[in-house]
Amino acid sequence: MKDATEATRVANRAALAQVPLADRQSFEDARRGLIEALGDNLITRGDGRLVWTLKGYEFLEREDAPDSVHPGLWRHARVNMANGLYRVTDRVYQIRGFDVSNMTIIEGDSGLIVIDPLISTEVAEAAMELYLKHRPHKPVVAVIYSHSHIDHFGGVRGVVSGEDVAAGKVTIWAPAGFMAAAVGENVIAGNAMLRRALFQFGAMLPRGERGQVDTGLGKSVSLGTTTLIPPTNLIKKPVETHRIDGIEIIFELTPDAEAPAELIMYYPDFWVLNMTEITTQNFHNLLPMRGALVRDSLAWSKYIGGALHRYGGSSEVLIAQHNWPVWSGARVRGFLRKQRDAYKFVHDQTVRLMNYGYVGAEIAEMIKLPASLNQEWSAHSFYGNLKHNVRAIYQRYLGHYDGNPTNLDALPPVEAAKKSVEYMGGAEAVLKKAREDFSRGEYRWVAQVASQLVFADPANRDARELAADALEQLGYQVESATARNAYLQGAFELRNGVPNLPGGSGAAPDIVRSLPLDMYFDFMAVRLNGDKAAGKTIVLNWRFIDTKEDYVLNLENSALTFVADMQADNADATLTLTRATLDEISLQKTTYSAALQSGQIAVAGSIEKIVELLEMIDTFPIRFPVVEPRPAAISSTAR
Repeated sequence: MKDATEATRVANRAALAQVPLADRQSFEDARRGLIEALGDNLITRGDGRLVWTLKGYEFLEREDAPDSVHPGLWRHARVNMANGLYRVTDRVYQIRGFDVSNMTIIEGDSGLIVIDPLISTEVAEAAMELYLKHRPHKPVVAVIYSHSHIDHFGGVRGVVSGEDVAAGKVTIWAPAGFMAAAVGENVIAGNAMLRRALFQFGAMLPRGERGQVDTGLGKSVSLGTTTLIPPTNLIKKPVETHRIDGIEIIFELTPDAEAPAELIMYYPDFWVLNMTEITTQNFHNLLPMRGALVRDSLAWSKYIGGALHRYGGSSEVLIAQHNWPVWSGARVRGFLRKQRDAYKFVHDQTVRLMNYGYVGAEIAEMIKLPASLNQEWSAHSFYGNLKHNVRAIYQRYLGHYDGNPTNLDALPPVEAAKKSVEYMGGAEAVLKKAREDFSRGEYRWVAQVASQLVFADPANRDARELAADALEQLGYQVESATARNAYLQGAFELRNGVPNLPGGSGAAPDIVRSLPLDMYFDFMAVRLNGDKAAGKTIVLNWRFIDTKEDYVLNLENSALTFVADMQADNADATLTLTRATLDEISLQKTTYSAALQSGQIAVAGSIEKIVELLEMIDTFPIRFPVVEPRPAAISSTAR
């Protein structure tokens, strides 16, 4: 990583005037109630591999931001270093800084209620050990998943066992639609999302003032064992009140805002409002950089407004499943108003300008937060990115097409890049002009132009280095942690190539086993190589003897479709297997070929037709390029 240029130093010094550095309240809020910190301890797997540590973030001890980090992000990254076991109020505790998310523990009459057991079992176990070191030993009697993202359920087997849940000793609560969202959101486009997540979270970047400093919601993500135990109790009504182990909890559903299935909670016994991830100490993502369905900013604002109306008057503490609390009733109400209005302002102003005919890229340059919101730290884009969120709102209403027919069938990146470079006088002429612009600090334009050179000729080392230099300086200047990580990861890959990522399915066994068969066959269909399937017709019956499920898979017109609860009389073959065998294939512990040979899959009819179909199914690469051209030819690998 290189140092900040003079232009970046000037930009970050200018940013000092735009951030309320005199406001130190967050540091006090984050430290309040600390019982014991994690410190620089290491949390490891059974085989010794590192899962979590805060070592490497010592550089954040200095107060003044270095030239290579936006001063607002530097301050936020320093507050996010608060870690350990915290007392929120009587019988309510949080463990922070053990993962990107928080674990909340409520002490019931006979046991513990655990809310959001982090990403990994190893960090969840360590969190419980720290809690039990200071509090009476009670069993966990309930787990609540606030929503369907893995950082809020993946460590569940670190706090309870599947056997205790099955025996009724532990209940697991979640919002309606949780399982479909939890196992399905990242399946269809999961390979692309996983690759892009490296840019969002910066997990492969070195920690340091010229590398990864934060993720906005927390320091980083744990790298341990992820699990899932299906919920036993679902919240289905918009508002439901339940008493769990003597504790009254008001659940309120907030779907399609931060997650497809999500809820917030109010604990009237303690005057504590848990906004889960509907409000955090950031302006959140409306469209994660890893990819997802665009979120509803208008509904999001209304959920916050509803919480303010119903619980603001009686709340003395506001907690969330990321970052730190807000203390005292007046400050809780002020925080909720600012959060509500941030999402509403950006939504309304984007749609207003959209209706004047401006396109997303133009609107992103036009919208700035009003001074009243810009002076509120929690409205800053440490996790989300204001410009990216504006484009997301535009996309939600109008899609990616900006209405200009010129862009209706524009040339794809490589062809457009080659023509652009040719029109601009060739690579050397473009490089000369781009270097001059770089020296003037015009990094946004240089990144665009140098990227054109890379796409026109990825072997052009000078172009790669210049593009990397421009992205690096953009990363140093941006306030959003995720945008910084994306810029710096892009610079890294331009200089060093696509990283050598580990193989495997990338999916947790619990999640694979929870995948509905409908979703499995939908995913199989998106892997069908349409060109190879041209002119082919195949009908296959599938019989799952353990789950008693039947399916018919039909290939025609280069499309793979299925019908559940049916067997076709005209099938080319019938496959008889267990769901466990299918899961082993999905987890890449075996293959269809091996399962057919071993007899794990019994076949009646034409095995040739089965093999023919499997040879049309693509296996997605996890190392595909992002900041340089993709391969011209796509190959298929049978599973």
